[in-house]
Amino acid sequence: MSAKHSACRSKEPDTVAMSLLDDTATNTAPEQLTLKRELGLFSAVNLIISVMIGAGIFVSPSSALVRAGSVGEALIVWAVCGAISLLGALSFAELGTVVPQSGAEYSFFRATYSPLHGFWGPLPGFVFIWVVVLILRPAEAAIIILVFSEYVYQPLAPAACAQHSQLVKKIIALLALGITTYVNTKSVKLFVKMQNIFSSFKIVICVVVIGGGIYNLSQGNMEHLSKGFEGSKTGLKDIILSIYSGLWAYDGWTSVIAVSEEIIKPNKNIPRSILIAVPLVTVLFVSMNIAYMSVLTVEEMTTVPAVAVAFGERILGPLRFVIPAGVALATFSCSMASQFGVARLTFAAGREGHMPECLCYIHVHRYTPAPAVTLQGVLTLVFILAGDIVTLIEFASFLIWTFYGLAFLALIILRKTRPNVSRPYKVPLAIPVFLVVLSTVLATVPIFLDPSPGHLGAVGFIILGLLVYYPLVYLGVRPPGLDKLNFLVQVLMQVAPPAKAAEL
Repeated sequence: MSAKHSACRSKEPDTVAMSLLDDTATNTAPEQLTLKRELGLFSAVNLIISVMIGAGIFVSPSSALVRAGSVGEALIVWAVCGAISLLGALSFAELGTVVPQSGAEYSFFRATYSPLHGFWGPLPGFVFIWVVVLILRPAEAAIIILVFSEYVYQPLAPAACAQHSQLVKKIIALLALGITTYVNTKSVKLFVKMQNIFSSFKIVICVVVIGGGIYNLSQGNMEHLSKGFEGSKTGLKDIILSIYSGLWAYDGWTSVIAVSEEIIKPNKNIPRSILIAVPLVTVLFVSMNIAYMSVLTVEEMTTVPAVAVAFGERILGPLRFVIPAGVALATFSCSMASQFGVARLTFAAGREGHMPECLCYIHVHRYTPAPAVTLQGVLTLVFILAGDIVTLIEFASFLIWTFYGLAFLALIILRKTRPNVSRPYKVPLAIPVFLVVLSTVLATVPIFLDPSPGHLGAVGFIILGLLVYYPLVYLGVRPPGLDKLNFLVQVLMQVAPPAKAAEL
């Protein structure tokens, strides 16, 4: 795991392992293996939509409302958060043209900060991988899959023994995880086809909710929305935390950047997909909140177990069944897309020596990063079995805006250090400057205004990462048995090292 050497250079075990594969695999030289560009514009749009529209907008979109205090202020927060997400995504689109490798923030950090200092330069990239790949994304995936199992279980509840309900839900969750891991290991084309179908259905479900709200408003039921800004909270703490909650709901706009090596014509399709998907999701989120608020009171919005289900039972009549089905569909699709993206982060980290190099290996027939996908499946499995993992999300979530801030700062630095690099797409400099300031606020204010023990847990986990980084990455100490692990992974999974990535 040395950052000073290419993690995926050929080694003798690699050659031996390749000789044990079948003739087709042997004839495919390791240096020719690359991730294939399978995602066009439509698929890139659907990938963003799949990650951004998870269970949150259906189950608990009320965090911003709790902080804002009124329906008027909450709707403004949702719209503002959508605009901020669009600015952030467009900034990442420029970074993706300057640093044309999968990995999003990780690759941006390596290109920007690694040349600045031998020890501190690679550290932001490593810490990002340490937190996001090992904890945050698999924990999020586990929560999403558990929500899926909850909504699949409900129709089966009468036939299931109550005392075994938790076991049944865990089994459903594990089966769903097995399917998503199989799809992401099997074929990118299969993933794309399934994702395109699921995303289209998710949009239909959102439109059904919005249609229910329009129908309700057409009946003259304006009493809830007519309260407007009544009860608004104008304190700085509440405004910042409401925006923080809203932006968390929009998270996922980086998903297409993380898989840039698999996007067809990335310089064109990445900005276009962002300009289509993020505004579309913003319109859907704001419109769905208007629909909810036209039917439910503020108290109901903030107390019912699932807002969309309560809305459906109140207004959709015989169509109310589409809401639980929509939640199940949204969560399954989101978990599959999230795993697809974070596996590419794992792949990029393995390729650069920040994780074991076998994690950058590619299947010789399917051209998928099978070991990286498998690792994410295993980590998600651990979190599903662990029980209550919401705290894991809370302790790491504030770090996301720290990483975003470092990425926006990287855009500014790269304008100075790489002024002559082709930038087919370029945002006004004022945008990343504004986003750096906003990220700093969002990363620090919750610690002071809404502190929790989880923040100390995040610091402790980062310190643990430093204890790994110093010997294994900075000093380049090679753990015993690593070559045997690489050999074993190659033989068992029919994978081989990819072509060497271009220098950043």
